[in-house]
Amino acid sequence: MVRIDVNDNNVEQAIRQLKKKLNREGFFREIKKRRFFEKPSEKRRREKIEASRRIRKTESKRRNTR
Repeated sequence: MVRIDVNDNNVEQAIRQLKKKLNREGFFREIKKRRFFEKPSEKRRREKIEASRRIRKTESKRRNTR
């Protein structure tokens, strides 16, 4: 649950904070992903590609820190 406090009736700033928090949590990505139905085979394929990207990214970071 995300909680945003409004100070001095500054709603604009509160909205900006809310958008920033939702963006960090991946809320907008999730909404975009769920807009249309994704077949199970497409989902497995996408998750496999994302996993390989994560692995590649961590390996490249590890190589660059040495």
